[in-house]
Amino acid sequence: MAETVTWDVLRELAEFRAEKGCAISVYVNLDPSVSPTADDADTRISSLIAEGERSQGANSKHLTHEQRVGLKADFERITDYFENEFSRDGTQGIAIFLAGLDNAWRALALSEPTPDKVRVSGEFYLAPLVPLIGRGDGAIVAVVGRERGQLFRLQNAQLVEIADQTEEAPGRHDQGGWSQSRFQRHIEKIVAEHLRDVADELDRHLRRLRTPKIVIVASEETHSELEDLLSNEVRNAVVGWTTAEAHASPVELLQLARPLLDEARAQEEAATIERWREEAGRGGRASSGWKETLEAASDARVEVLIYQDGADHEAWQCPACGRLALEGKSCPLDGTAMEERDDGLDLAVHQTLAHGGTVWAVTSHRDLDPVEGIGALLRY
Repeated sequence: MAETVTWDVLRELAEFRAEKGCAISVYVNLDPSVSPTADDADTRISSLIAEGERSQGANSKHLTHEQRVGLKADFERITDYFENEFSRDGTQGIAIFLAGLDNAWRALALSEPTPDKVRVSGEFYLAPLVPLIGRGDGAIVAVVGRERGQLFRLQNAQLVEIADQTEEAPGRHDQGGWSQSRFQRHIEKIVAEHLRDVADELDRHLRRLRTPKIVIVASEETHSELEDLLSNEVRNAVVGWTTAEAHASPVELLQLARPLLDEARAQEEAATIERWREEAGRGGRASSGWKETLEAASDARVEVLIYQDGADHEAWQCPACGRLALEGKSCPLDGTAMEERDDGLDLAVHQTLAHGGTVWAVTSHRDLDPVEGIGALLRY
């Protein structure tokens, strides 16, 4: 079963460096519009593996015999995975990270398609994953009523049930008078306890899943009753409320939740850009352009790396310590001759994630155009 992309997973991958062998990264686009059938997907996978075997990284003159044998075995393992283990299950793509000689393997299901890509180098290629973070994967969708209390988590573009607090409340008493009034108060007490249980369950999952976004599906009456019961943490994580038919399916619920999650992401992007603009405008804790940003990433000063969708640049990297620079020369830290790379964005992403920062791929704004498409919010 493939994992979902999270910041924790990306940071683990960013910290990896192949010591004995080589790191292989494979991205397969499984969007039905480009891979409608299993045969189409098989063709794309076979083509990518062949491309990887022919790549410069897999045929470097610096590779040892053991590393060449290891690469051959790794490509065979990827082929075997797709033939015998992989299940499409509605995913839009798959990313495989493998370094057999270093005992590293990761398969990530992608909620949105990425272009086909294969790369062989000393670390995993992560830049294509960044735009997928923050698009809702991991969000909680809670469906709450006077009896119903289901919690779903968005994983691999599907809602998966993670908790069910549904309880059958007693029906209305069919006798009039005082007994009916007392019985109705009993029902209301049961409903209130049910809503409290749902609120507590939301709080538990929020803490366990590290504050995901939350969408709540409830009637207007339940909305007002439930909202007062939510913890401050849950209330702050709720990005929207909506209503649905009583027996709405997970697919229908996701269709209702998706616009709210997209709007939340757009607002978060606008706030991040505005914060960067203010800091950069007054010469504060912000970098602008490739030179400043690569240096800041190398110094572990980047809190949030921000780049325009599609931005990339050649860069230089020290093979000893990993320091980055826009121009090739000796490393200022250890004097080692720096090596030219054509994936400056991926290098900056690695440095940022490895030092605990986050990365934002800007898709709705063009504020970074004047600064070569990249900048960062800095810790100091």
